[in-house]
Amino acid sequence: MYYVYLLKSKKDGKLYIGYTNNLEKRIAQHNNGEVFSTKSRRPFELIYCEGYKSLQDARRREKNLKLFSKAYYGLRKRLVESL
Repeated sequence: MYYVYLLKSKKDGKLYIGYTNNLEKRIAQHNNGEVFSTKSRRPFELIYCEGYKSLQDARRREKNLKLFSKAYYGLRKRLVESL
């Protein structure tokens, strides 16, 4: 399985979007400062994830969300309403 995930920084409240095939390990890497792009914004909490059978589907979804498309704003709206 591959996962597209959204993390929220407890430091600045900003979101991070990524994908992985090992969700627990990847979140630990973010929180341990092992990911350069998020090192200064830790700690993080997982606020959302989606599972995919194929790597291509996960990459496509991550890219779509990172383009701040209608999909991103729709998901963000659902998340804000549920938090």
